Amino acid sequence: MNAMTPKSGLFLGGCCITAIASVGSIFELASGNPDLGSLNTSIILAVAIPLTVFFFFAAVRDANKQ
Repeated sequence: MNAMTPKSGLFLGGCCITAIASVGSIFELASGNPDLGSLNTSIILAVAIPLTVFFFFAAVRDANKQ
């Protein structure tokens, strides 16, 4: 049985935060008038999506090592 470690918990927390940032950025861009501007919101989206994937796989990899 695999147990969650503090390290994998931090990775999952990062995954949740970046996933929320991604969804929020998509909604902001879809609204047509993002609060932070289109460029800043697009940058946040472009950074958050790969980070979400990275944090998720890092958490799974860390939990499986235990």
